[in-house]
Amino acid sequence: MLDKILSFLITLFLAIAGGALFHLATPWLTDYISTEVLYMDMGLFRLTVASLLCILVGAAVGGIIGYFVSSYFIRQLKRFSVWVETQMSKTPLHDVIAGAIGLAIGLSIANLISYSFAKIPVVGDYIPVVFSIVLGYLGIHITIKKRKELTALFDVIPKTLKEVVRSREKVKPSVEAVATMKEANSSLQSADYKLLDTSVIIDGRIADICETGFVEGTLLLPVFVLEELQHIADSADILKRTRGRRGLDILQKIRSTSKLKVEVTNVDFDDVAEVDSKLVRLAQQVKGKIITNDYNLNKVAQLRDVAVLNINELSNAVKPVVIPGESMQATIVKEGKEPGQGVAYLDDGTMIVIENGRRHLNKTIQVEVTSALQTAAGRMIFAKPA
Repeated sequence: MLDKILSFLITLFLAIAGGALFHLATPWLTDYISTEVLYMDMGLFRLTVASLLCILVGAAVGGIIGYFVSSYFIRQLKRFSVWVETQMSKTPLHDVIAGAIGLAIGLSIANLISYSFAKIPVVGDYIPVVFSIVLGYLGIHITIKKRKELTALFDVIPKTLKEVVRSREKVKPSVEAVATMKEANSSLQSADYKLLDTSVIIDGRIADICETGFVEGTLLLPVFVLEELQHIADSADILKRTRGRRGLDILQKIRSTSKLKVEVTNVDFDDVAEVDSKLVRLAQQVKGKIITNDYNLNKVAQLRDVAVLNINELSNAVKPVVIPGESMQATIVKEGKEPGQGVAYLDDGTMIVIENGRRHLNKTIQVEVTSALQTAAGRMIFAKPA
């Protein structure tokens, strides 16, 4: 149906264009065919017989051409629309909005400037076109590049209003708000909560751990953690956007396959900017434990007497124990820091430092364990060629 409508419009357009072009040939027709009939006034828009005849012939010719070429134009239009849709899908929505705003600003400035140059002889009619192209492109380019700065600039007024409202609420909180807050805190404190931070959600191993049943209680997802995940998923950077979407998929997997109960809380702390600090304060409030793999968050939470379940420590704890004198195979992949050393890795990523292993680079050899070192960052094995 759409193809028929487009075909009709293209045929109609070319028929009108053909009639207009052939109407310009009216003087030529009257010059070469001198008959009184052609000069007769038809009384229709003050047209003569010659003019009407030229218009009808031109419209017929244009309509016939339009009928045959409309299918070609429709195919090209569809290809162009598919290309535009593909390009738009690759571009983040905020960049599209910023570009549209920049284009509008650039064209407005071009219109104002062009008015001053429009009266210049010969080139005055072309200057507005040049200004529109140049300033329109600059408007799009600058607004996309400076999008974050412009967003921060326009956020000043809402943030100021929000601070004013917040200060008033702190000065004179209502009795109902206090009662509601106390009720929410008491209900939160009655459950055994495990709080997830952003890094452990993106890591993904928490989903498998929850399926095994080693984690008990209720998983508590603060709304500020979900907002941070959404912000990462909407990032213009491809790597960040992929990590954010992976975190959202992990949360969906936990909710659908895990045996644990998952709750989302709207409790927020407007006076705290950092998400990690909000998470520690919420853990103190509900007397829950934080599940993370962030080393710095682990230390900060311990200093504030908040229990932490570190996924990396759990991973190191369940790794197989190696005993000095034990023999194993290792493929030496690179040189060590010390002269003559070689470095290999186990399947779980554990580093093996092999004494005098440099000469066996890129070879699989039998090694004998001499010692093992356990650190907060992981485990390191020292060995020598057997």
